[in-house]
Amino acid sequence: MQHLSVALSIFACVFCSALFGLYLRTLLPSRHLDDDSIGVIKLTTGLIATMAALVLGLLISSAKNSFDTVSAQVTHEAANIILLDRVLAQYGPETQEIRRLLKRVVAAGIQHIESGDGSQLSRLHSPEAFKSGEYLQRKIEELAPHDDSQRRLQARAIEMTDNVLAVRELGLLQAAGSTPIALLVTLVLWLCIIFGAFGLFTPPNATVTITLFLGALSTSVAIFLILEMNTPLDGLVTVPLLPMHEALSVLGQ
Repeated sequence: MQHLSVALSIFACVFCSALFGLYLRTLLPSRHLDDDSIGVIKLTTGLIATMAALVLGLLISSAKNSFDTVSAQVTHEAANIILLDRVLAQYGPETQEIRRLLKRVVAAGIQHIESGDGSQLSRLHSPEAFKSGEYLQRKIEELAPHDDSQRRLQARAIEMTDNVLAVRELGLLQAAGSTPIALLVTLVLWLCIIFGAFGLFTPPNATVTITLFLGALSTSVAIFLILEMNTPLDGLVTVPLLPMHEALSVLGQ
């Protein structure tokens, strides 16, 4: 909801700037709106629009990369979890307790992520989460292999545990994926100038007002998507956790 509020505020600022431009046109003397003046305004607006387009494209690209990184991480962790479970199963029946513990840890991680609650997400990298991961690894290290095959499987399981438990670090990606406030404020300022200048270019009428409304709406929606993709574990646009659910369904079998 926070991102939606920000997007609505941006829409209000941009659209009000356009309306102010339309109103300002009716107040300015005609000499301020002759061809030479409009030409200078268009050149300046074009320069600002180019910079705004570059910044907007940069933010969209960065947000998409952040979203894709977390999505790929989810799939990678799901595969690692299944592989670790199979390694433990190959070791022998003495790993049943460890496999049940692994399933509980994964289920708790999925529950925290799907909650969408910031306090729940922060628990993914809390001291308690680290202790549960360390306990799981310690239980694997305490196994007493009887032959070379079990020793190899134990070493492999220990090596994989750190990577598997990295699913809790998705909470850190959530916190790190933030849009620079200064860059966002600058972009909104440029958009307000651009739409305010648009209002000076033509006499006010219903068609112009609707067009400016749709333009302001489109830019605010784009910024909303940027904010959402920069926080891929929270909000309306989130990374699908289907690979993790599929991994959870086969654990312990």
